[in-house]
Amino acid sequence: MPLHPEARRLLDYFAALGGPPPEELTVAEARARMRASVPAKTPEPVGQVEDRTVPGPGGPVPIRIYRPAAPGPHPVLVYFHGGGWVLGDLDIYDEVCRSLCRQAECMVVAVDYRLAPEHKYPAAVEDAYAATRWVVEHAHDLGADPGRVAV
Repeated sequence: MPLHPEARRLLDYFAALGGPPPEELTVAEARARMRASVPAKTPEPVGQVEDRTVPGPGGPVPIRIYRPAAPGPHPVLVYFHGGGWVLGDLDIYDEVCRSLCRQAECMVVAVDYRLAPEHKYPAAVEDAYAATRWVVEHAHDLGADPGRVAV
């Protein structure tokens, strides 16, 4: 079965980076490679961006709230970045969240859950659940529509 063209482009991109393949990297090397792959550019404007923390089972969970420029209440998307629960953070996925906020005209709450292997399963899932629950419970206070929350 042939490889999908988008998968081929991704593999070609990783090959062009040079160095060992992703599966041979240490966690620190994989995180550094991921961070280096994010182009430095001016962030896409949104109405407001706010960093804060919410209570979690392992301590405060950092979140970043992206609000559209237009007045609300808006639907809200609770966003968990990619990286297989091992890689990624709020900054790496900032551009994605800004784009979602602008194009969907929704509030985006990005969650910076604890990463493995430093934090064993189910730490990331517990953080994700705690943040989602907090967003649902505080949607009105955030200026979001409590009846339109997506994960």
